[in-house]
Amino acid sequence: MKVPVQYVSPAEALSVIQSNQRVYIHGSAHTPTFLLRHLALEAPRLRNVEIVSISLYGDLQVDKSEFKDSFHFNSLFVSAAVRNAVKEGIADYVPVFLSEIPNLFKQNILPIDVAIVHVSPPDSHGYCSLGVSVDIARSAVNTAKTIIAQVNPNAPRTHGDGLVHSSRFAAMVYCEDEMHEANFSEKVGDIERTIGKNVAEMIDDRCTLQMGIGAIPDAVLSCLMNHKDLGVHTEMCSDGIIPLVEKDVINNKYKNIHPNKSVSSFALGSAKLYSYINDNPAFAFLDIDYVNDPHVIRRNDKMISINSAIEIDITGQACADSIGTYQFSGVGGQMDFMRGAAISNGGKPIIAIPSRTARGVARIVPTLKPGAGVVTTRAHMHYVVTEYGVAYLFGKNLRQRAKALISIAHPDDRELLEKSCFERFKIF
Repeated sequence: MKVPVQYVSPAEALSVIQSNQRVYIHGSAHTPTFLLRHLALEAPRLRNVEIVSISLYGDLQVDKSEFKDSFHFNSLFVSAAVRNAVKEGIADYVPVFLSEIPNLFKQNILPIDVAIVHVSPPDSHGYCSLGVSVDIARSAVNTAKTIIAQVNPNAPRTHGDGLVHSSRFAAMVYCEDEMHEANFSEKVGDIERTIGKNVAEMIDDRCTLQMGIGAIPDAVLSCLMNHKDLGVHTEMCSDGIIPLVEKDVINNKYKNIHPNKSVSSFALGSAKLYSYINDNPAFAFLDIDYVNDPHVIRRNDKMISINSAIEIDITGQACADSIGTYQFSGVGGQMDFMRGAAISNGGKPIIAIPSRTARGVARIVPTLKPGAGVVTTRAHMHYVVTEYGVAYLFGKNLRQRAKALISIAHPDDRELLEKSCFERFKIF
């Protein structure tokens, strides 16, 4: 049966938003930039509208300083689109584990007045899909007083927790924008490939994988073509997964939970990735408070968590969300998976980083920069991987950790690190 659909203009849809309300914005590939452009036009009538979100992509318009009296970002993850606004002091950042964001909505710590989501058109039963960005959007939709939908035939339909009946939308606006894309493989160079090989050697057949965002996770995936029977239970996935699924390297046969399915909460990559995932029953996109729950993650044996960091000190503290006091990203799901992998039977939590930045700045340092945020504590750190090898820190004292980390630092940085190690621990 064909379900009737009535679309309205952006102005009519957005008229429900009032001053002093809190508005959730769908993120990542599903950032509803079409409606955000029109929301900026509503600025003259609005004051003190708080916007909450995780990663946003594209030109948001509403983040501009000229609209600071109308819109204020209270970001749960600082992506490039809002980084300058946070730096300028016209936006804020909430440090929180990705798995716990739904509780902010459910427990009325950050109650949502209006949710703006970017969905697929209704099917014959009236259901739209949150597509490749189910993550915190599921809980936002479940708890918001009012929901506005940007409906787009280019939005993928996914299996799992992302279905929302069109009758729940206060208004639906039609658009045909392309989905937001990201290319991580173009950032993979020789150093990333070497790190990828080092990590791949730590992964056995029948392991279950979580990959963070960026070039290194994609480099790791490219080095797994000769592995067998891998599984996926991850916060996010990107294009690097496709050849492994097509070659049956990833088949999820031996996962303890959700066997035969790749479990994720969101995907970010190319149009090819979105097309591959569209209506693909081999993928399950589930609510972030389930996917990132360490007690769920640990149920898969041989869980491998692969994440990165901005810098690591010689005791094993990892800063992954800031450069000193400059807020670069967010806590995200790193600790959710680092802990889940650590308590999995045979699991390995891994932080993989180049020994230096592209500008030659050391990433393994005597101490973190003043103001740096510790995302993974030294008590949670197990494996650190660079292009120079692997340091295993679990159960090691501070002196042993320092020696292990110096051995995988850039050779030109080791003399300074050794001096710092002697000054601090009286040994090397």
